[in-house]
Amino acid sequence: MWKSQIFTLYPEVFPGPLNKGLYGKALGKKLWSLKVNNIRDAATDKHKTVDDTPYGGGTGMVLKADILANALDNNKVKGERIFYLSPRGKKFDQKFALELSKEKSISLICGHFEGVDERILSTRNIEEISIGDFVLSGGETAAFVILDSILRLLPGVLGNEKSINDESFQNGLLEYPQYTKPQIWEKKSVPEVLLSGDHNKIKDWRLSQSEAITRDRRPDLWQKYKNN
Repeated sequence: MWKSQIFTLYPEVFPGPLNKGLYGKALGKKLWSLKVNNIRDAATDKHKTVDDTPYGGGTGMVLKADILANALDNNKVKGERIFYLSPRGKKFDQKFALELSKEKSISLICGHFEGVDERILSTRNIEEISIGDFVLSGGETAAFVILDSILRLLPGVLGNEKSINDESFQNGLLEYPQYTKPQIWEKKSVPEVLLSGDHNKIKDWRLSQSEAITRDRRPDLWQKYKNN
């Protein structure tokens, strides 16, 4: 079973959409698990304080190192990789998702306010991870994105696991266009090659379409593809 933990100030939002559809069924079959930890439970004062003002001044509040450390230490899993969701973290992509799908267990820390006390990151060997060059109000949304991308790679979760091999980013390219019935819709027809039954021609057409789309829309990916 692939295991995951969430550390958050808003535990009620989980598992949310991850408890629906194929992921919900996989959760019920114990193909994966999710443990949700409320960071505020680790607070030691009667007000359950988790943050304080930053040293050196500035706006906002900072999540306290001692409180987050208590939460992590009380739920420690041997060998587990811990990630803090942060805009300054390593960029998360399909390759990273595949890497994490092979781990036995991961933890995701959902930050809020102006971030966390820097000392917690080094003392608990926490890796920083980002889903893109933008700022969110909290890490919960990013956690859903990361878990979603990993879960679909786990054995037995998807109904048709072979489809993963044809998806965007699996071979360094964006996915080719898809079509289904009706054959003609609003005077637009499905490309003839897809109706030919010639699997080699279809394969070549799909590759050429993927290459053209990637070259046009993601020149960064196109350069990597050409250099490999």
